[in-house]
This record gives sequence, C-alpha cells and structure tokens, in this order.
Amino acid sequence: MKAVRDGRSGRASKTKEETPDLPGVWSAYGVLLQHLRKRAGLNQQQLGDAIGYSLEQVASVEQGRRPAKAAFTVAAERVLEAGGVLEVLQDEVDRAKLPRFFRNFALLEAEALSRFSYDPLLVPGLLQTEGYARAVFAGHCPPLSEEIIDQHTEGRLSRQKLLTRVPLAELSFIIAEEALQNPVGDAEVMRGQWQHLLEVGASRNVEVQVMPAGSGFHSGLNGPFVLLETKEHQHLGYIESQEVGCVVQDPAEVSAFGLRYGKLRSQALNAVESARLIERLAGET
Repeated sequence: MKAVRDGRSGRASKTKEETPDLPGVWSAYGVLLQHLRKRAGLNQQQLGDAIGYSLEQVASVEQGRRPAKAAFTVAAERVLEAGGVLEVLQDEVDRAKLPRFFRNFALLEAEALSRFSYDPLLVPGLLQTEGYARAVFAGHCPPLSEEIIDQHTEGRLSRQKLLTRVPLAELSFIIAEEALQNPVGDAEVMRGQWQHLLEVGASRNVEVQVMPAGSGFHSGLNGPFVLLETKEHQHLGYIESQEVGCVVQDPAEVSAFGLRYGKLRSQALNAVESARLIERLAGET
C-alpha cells in the first residue's frame, strides 16, 4: 500500500490497494446505525457495551469497513429500538460478503422458484457446512486474508436461507461421487459434511442425488451448471469456472441445459440410493 504521484498535478493519490472498493450497502448500514445510536443518546462505547461488541467493532461497522453480522443487527435493533430498519438491510449486507463475480446471480437465486444444479468437483455451496466452506476459501489461490475468508464464509452460509425460505423453493442437487470422496478439510469436517447432506436431503423440497464414480461419459463431464426459474417464471442457466460466472439467458441454450439435466437425473442414483452411499462414506471414517 503506497501513494503514487500524479505526474500532471504533482499531487499524491492513493493506489487501489489503499482505497478498497467496499460495498456501498455496508456504508449505508453504517450511516443508519450511527443515526440510530445518536438518536438514542449513546456513544460508540456505550452501544458496544449494550450489545456485547467492542468499541472498535462498532466504529468499523459505522464506517462501512466491516459488515454487520446477523447477531449484531439483532442486538442493535433491540437496544436502539430500530423498528426493523437495520434488519431489512441484513440480507443485502450478507450478499455483499460474497465474491463480486457471484453477487448478481445470488440475487436471482435468493428469489428463485426452483434451482437445479450439477456439481462434479465440490459439494455445492448451498449444501456446505461452515467447516467445509471455510476450508474451500482457505485453499484459495492467491491466498485470502482471514477477514475475507470469514466474510465469504458468512456470505455463503447466508445463501442457505433458500433451503427453508417460505414459500419453499424446489431444489435438486446432483453431486459427483468423486466430489464427496475428495477430502476438503480434515476427517471431522468431512463427517460433518456428509451428515449435513443426509439431513438436508431429507427435506421435502430438497433432492440430493449422487452420480456414481465410473459412470462413463455423460453430459455433466463438460462442467458444473445451474438451472434456475425466477419468480417471473423466466428460466436461466448459470455456469462458473475459475471465478468467472456467466448467467445464460438465451432460450435455446437454457433448453439444452434442461435436456442435459434431465438426462443426468436419470443416470444418477436416486435419492434413496444416494443417501445409502453417503451413509456408507460417513460410516467408513
């Protein structure tokens, strides 16, 4: 981090590293929090003491340098008698914790009527435990700071509201057996992940299928993809690789995704067989 001198004006300006592009919703939340705190006649230390956070944490949230966690918002709402005005921003605050390339799709996903996906390499983010998600982000190249790992993990877990949102969304996940066998994190993380898959797969709006290893060539080998139906009944596709995400809107291309997904569903183990395979994995550790 350093200042560079503008050759035309001779004035020093900050590099991009020194002025990180923080999400605007974090600043908006902070401004509102500061207004509510002052209205209540509290300084930052007093608010922090009342909600169980430090002076530095309160100051960072007010300045938009750190996003508020859900627990922070719940406590601040209570102490400041905010009437829900902070709570309505929380989803947007959480969404801004996600990697930038994914945020637009996450907005569509949050309101989806249905979401079907094929994942050949990793357990899909919507089904990841905190330990598994943290291990994924910790393995990022180039390395991420602990703060960014925390934020991305929190953002990913926040997306999982879709699993239980009312009205319920119809959700289908096909996961390659190789993804389930690949150790991400230690043995305890993997045991927890397998158990979580069994629990979520028992939900009446969620179907988890496993594509068994050694199935030969199938259309899923071309890579992961998602099929989404929006609340306006528009059908979209989404593909992602190496931190580049693309929303597919062309009807012909989305139709091809649908045909491929239908084929994959018929080739994968059914939900009962898939649960038995995951139980075997869990029992072997």
